[in-house]
Amino acid sequence: MTLRIAALVLLVSASAASRSARADDEASDGAALPSASEEAPQTAETPSSDGPDADEVSGEELADEGAPADLEAEEEDDDFDVSSSAEDLPSFGSSAVLRASSPRASTTVTRDEMRERLARSAPDALRYVPGVSVQQTTHGQASPYVRGVTGQQVLLAFDGIRLNNGVYRQGPNQYFFTVDAATLDRIEVERGSASTRWGSDALGGAILAMAAEPTLDPSRDGLNVHARALGRFGSQDLDAGGRLELDAQLGRDVAILVGGGYRAAQPLQGSGVLTNPSDGRPTLVPLIGDDGRTQLGTGYRYATFDGRLVWRVAPELRLVAAVYGFRQYDTPRADQCPPPSANERDCMVYVEQFRTLAYVSLRGRAGPELREVELTASYQRQHELREQRQPSIYALHDFRDDLDTIGLTARLGSRRFVITPDVGAVVRGGGDAYVDMLSSAGFFHDLLTGAVRQRSRGLYSDDARYYTGGLFVELDADLFHTLRIRGGLRAGFAGARAPGDPVSGTQPVHLDFAAPVGRVGAELTVTHELSLLANVDQGFRAPNLDDLTSRQIVGPGYQLENPELRPERSMTYELGARVRTAYVSADVWAYAMELSDGMYRRPRTLDECPNEAPECRAAFSRFQLINLPESGWLLGAEASIRVVTPFGLGATATVAYAWGEGPSPARIPDPDELRVPLSRVPPLNGTVELRYAHDETHLVVGVAMRWAAAQDRLALSDRRDPRIPIGGTPAYAVFDLRAGWRFEHYLQLTAVFENVFDQVYRVHGSGVNGPGRGVVVQLEGSY
Repeated sequence: MTLRIAALVLLVSASAASRSARADDEASDGAALPSASEEAPQTAETPSSDGPDADEVSGEELADEGAPADLEAEEEDDDFDVSSSAEDLPSFGSSAVLRASSPRASTTVTRDEMRERLARSAPDALRYVPGVSVQQTTHGQASPYVRGVTGQQVLLAFDGIRLNNGVYRQGPNQYFFTVDAATLDRIEVERGSASTRWGSDALGGAILAMAAEPTLDPSRDGLNVHARALGRFGSQDLDAGGRLELDAQLGRDVAILVGGGYRAAQPLQGSGVLTNPSDGRPTLVPLIGDDGRTQLGTGYRYATFDGRLVWRVAPELRLVAAVYGFRQYDTPRADQCPPPSANERDCMVYVEQFRTLAYVSLRGRAGPELREVELTASYQRQHELREQRQPSIYALHDFRDDLDTIGLTARLGSRRFVITPDVGAVVRGGGDAYVDMLSSAGFFHDLLTGAVRQRSRGLYSDDARYYTGGLFVELDADLFHTLRIRGGLRAGFAGARAPGDPVSGTQPVHLDFAAPVGRVGAELTVTHELSLLANVDQGFRAPNLDDLTSRQIVGPGYQLENPELRPERSMTYELGARVRTAYVSADVWAYAMELSDGMYRRPRTLDECPNEAPECRAAFSRFQLINLPESGWLLGAEASIRVVTPFGLGATATVAYAWGEGPSPARIPDPDELRVPLSRVPPLNGTVELRYAHDETHLVVGVAMRWAAAQDRLALSDRRDPRIPIGGTPAYAVFDLRAGWRFEHYLQLTAVFENVFDQVYRVHGSGVNGPGRGVVVQLEGSY
């Protein structure tokens, strides 16, 4: 209570922060292929999220990276002028999300980069981010690993709105795939514990998807309309699809952006059969077709729709109303289609994977004192219909889950207060609250008689509730032009309610959790080009409805619920160095993350299978999440460098390594394995990209490589997981060739020749192999 009162007092005394409008070079005329000398594409760590209003670091607030600016001039800039050129317009709305208040290990993937790389999905767009590995259970799903953790332990947000909910699964899950990459302006990845700002689940970091904005130019009047059409094709899976988009400005103060898309992909062709390093035999999953390349149990189709209205209610204040929908159909899960120990006709299919998000938000700057404002009310619905098809025994099990989430967020920030000529500070704070309401049901279909029987429960306890939120306050101080200190506190909370079910032996759940966390960081400007950074950040994750009530088949086997779990917590210590010059951007980070009360999978026996759960007895293994009494550790390092030249040449390179170890979750540990590797930690890996852009002809060509060393440090659950080859995941190096050409602002053609040398490879923990040699082509037209 004391912490909440202190937060409110600081908020009232401060008021909000620097303007967070950002230039959007492609707001109205469509995207141009960026030249190598432009600053927009940034694969090396970008400072866009760092410091108080990183967008204005070189301007009003902090001249010369921390020096007090001319405050009188700053006050006169309340009603800023917007250029009449649409290419110079700020992207109101998405940039209004409150910026991170400490220098972090962070990377921004821009819209231009996603276009140039022809990312297949939002997770796929992160493959060139240091410290991120993208696992794919199947072709139509993907889960980003950030510093060795994923799923419930990484916070996902869309336009500042929390996506994580009460049924996010432990380990890899499919939910970031439901974010349509074609609707995004950029994706920001913050690595390291981030619960002070983002709340529960941000143990390893936060992935922030930022929506594209309609064109809003106050210098124009009347009706201004722009249209965009996009089509793409991929040869490896006959991936065909497209998107139509309409961008319209109505008068001086209102703009709308509406769009829709569709894609369909057939079973994915890899480069052949992946073999186990230990015995040379083919891996158990996925099942490969007779041609030796087609991966059975892959393929998907989906449709998307979106609409966004921006109303300029004041010179620097925008009201945003938006809706985004994703509808995915008939997506088989490769490692369960068929399961390694089952009949070849058996298959688990996500028949429907739907997500709908609608929200209203007030964002921007409300006068000289209130420099950052974000007030949002949101509604989300997540719908899943999955079928466990067992024609070999004339049975079908279907599970239907609907989760409705109501969310409220408030984030504010003050102007920079001048304490002395050499000392200034900015205060930020706010709060958020989300409530999940779950409907879950399961049915058994007898395919011989046609009889249908409803189970006493579904994958989760029906009519369960889950809530999470908190209040936070942050202080950002600059001292003597060279030192910046950031700190923050959060009073977080979470709770779960779920009824019991005597028929299936399900216990009721009535739990509440309090989670105070904090952070502190410092940045020392050694020279104008070099900064040294240090951060200590806490994270927490409260057990959710999946942990507490779930019974379902996941990668390593059948998961049993545990209603007695406690929150897991993390403490991240990191040191970094950042170099910024006209031609070189480089970042190096070293970190150590301690995970206490960590939730790990403990093997269970057949006798421990619950009532009304035949899948438990049929599974090849069983486990239950438990809190381990000893801490686990993740240690690692990341580095990235980006070089640009005046001659159109550019290069980027990244490298990352993570090492994880924790106490054995076995009931009676082997004396030689009291400490074991953490599950699915990625191996040493990295990327290289070379690029040449010719400004006069608007031609861009490039080559890219992704590589990873072998990973043979396997957790107990990894050894039972058929997605991981026996003996570990082999090393690989994959090369791509890229080319793009733009005609004025009307036409853009991009092509990527993937996996040039037809390398058989698999990202560690994935259930499918990577695409084989093939071509992906995209044509985009704008008017």
